[in-house]
Amino acid sequence: MPAVTQLISPEQLCVGLYIHIDLKWWEHDFAFNSFKIKDGNQLQALRALGLRQLRYEPARSDCPPLPLPAANAVTEPEAPPPDPEEQARQARAAKLGALRKRLAEVDRTFVQASQRVKALNQTLRRQPEEALKQAGEVVRELVQALCGEDGAALHSINGKAADDAYVHPLNVTVLSVMLGRQLGFDSEACHSLGLGALLHDMGKLEVPSKVLLKSEPLTRPEQQLLQLHCEFGVRRGQALMLDDDVLRIIQEHHEYCDGSGYPKGLRESAIGRLSRVVSLVNAFDNLCNPLNPRDALSPHEALALLFKQQRERFDEVALKTFIRSMGVYPPGSLVQLEDERYALVLGMHPSLPLRPTLILHEPSIPKAEALIVDLEHEPGLTIARSLRPAQLPSEALEYLDPRQQLSYYVDPRQRGK
Repeated sequence: MPAVTQLISPEQLCVGLYIHIDLKWWEHDFAFNSFKIKDGNQLQALRALGLRQLRYEPARSDCPPLPLPAANAVTEPEAPPPDPEEQARQARAAKLGALRKRLAEVDRTFVQASQRVKALNQTLRRQPEEALKQAGEVVRELVQALCGEDGAALHSINGKAADDAYVHPLNVTVLSVMLGRQLGFDSEACHSLGLGALLHDMGKLEVPSKVLLKSEPLTRPEQQLLQLHCEFGVRRGQALMLDDDVLRIIQEHHEYCDGSGYPKGLRESAIGRLSRVVSLVNAFDNLCNPLNPRDALSPHEALALLFKQQRERFDEVALKTFIRSMGVYPPGSLVQLEDERYALVLGMHPSLPLRPTLILHEPSIPKAEALIVDLEHEPGLTIARSLRPAQLPSEALEYLDPRQQLSYYVDPRQRGK
């Protein structure tokens, strides 16, 4: 049954009341929308919200609210009405603070996940069963986040605190599970998809690093050796008794629908449905994060190349769904607004492809305090075009600092409508 609540005025608040704030999460600085008041600082912050009424829950409160001031009591002269511009400035600052706090949480979660992936890779050689357990936990948490909240959003993450070598498998896992959900896969299929994505390259443990890390074109023998990582991975997976869906992803993540992939040159229907998802996402991340950072494409450019030049390689439904899910301006893209300001796309929600979250270039504001705006709540701001780094003035490019190593993570917090 829903909780029984009663309306009270801010003057009636006191320590011990269990209150409900009827605002969206970014419109206040509290961790939750409902909680028990613990001290005077919380009282002061609640009254500063400027609400005319709040709700309190008698059954979970330690005491009743304070009585209303007597009607005939001597009242203080009314303060002059607040300045609308100042109110707007304070409201914007509060929203900005809440958004920064939330993005910092997402960033910390990504760094923790990447460290777990690093530990997983180091454990695969010595304790493969333990590594499989760790992989299952990472995927389970990710699937739970994406399956449990319709409002999950995708963010580009500052991966400098994480080890670059472990960003790729985590990227492929995050994007594969996100795409699987958009394609209507159930949680069991998403778990197999995520586990296969996280372990898709584990056969590379048997390929010499001088081949894996070679930035120049590989010789034919080197190319043939690298391609064997699919078979090496299947053998490892069979020893770990992975299920058939996961083994198939490891085997087929380089197969393409037009038959141009390896190791077997399979076509369309001969490739598993989960494998087709990972093949697409793996190709996308390799375009954004190649061995040589100078060859990196922006997410916008990578999606355009996949659709315009390589669409025959991929499942048509998966490719179109992926482009729609990543948004017109994917996280990590550089854009210019209609008012000619430059910005970096920080996050997006699949249902709002034209209204992502941005970091704005504002020369008058220090880079460390750069404005972060959510276009969902800024109807006056509109993106005009996507840009390549070379199209930005050097000071704007340095300010926005698009990272050479682009990584992604999911924010499961549901957004208010």
